[in-house]
Amino acid sequence: MKILVCGLPDTGKTYLTERIIKHLDNVCWFNADKVREMVNDWDFSDKGRMRQSERMKTFADFESKHGRIVICDFVAPTNRTRDLFDADFKIWMNTHTKSKYENTNKIFEEPSDCNIVIRKYLSDDEILDVIGVIKIFIEKQKNKKID
Repeated sequence: MKILVCGLPDTGKTYLTERIIKHLDNVCWFNADKVREMVNDWDFSDKGRMRQSERMKTFADFESKHGRIVICDFVAPTNRTRDLFDADFKIWMNTHTKSKYENTNKIFEEPSDCNIVIRKYLSDDEILDVIGVIKIFIEKQKNKKID
């Protein structure tokens, strides 16, 4: 299973993901900044953003195929980058409408097919509610495979 936490820079993607992974078993986390640092690729052109989405998908698919729950947090600014990643569950961090990166603001497309949209920074209790929704989704997916 692949979970995408997407949104503009500085919306709280990593903060939320750090809290989610503490409550799930057999989970793997890929943070876009860490992945870009690892491969030394800081290209934010359209081509570079697609390459990053493909890279995140490759890592996530590998871990998912080996039975792990995978959470990736990255901007995924366009429908094309999100579609390419092909998440099973999407969280859109919509805590603000502009970032400090004008080039990202210009191309960012609001996702329309998210499982959860977060419009404000969450309290610990609200984060636990989000985790509960994710756990229910995971259980439903497991039950589908059994049926």
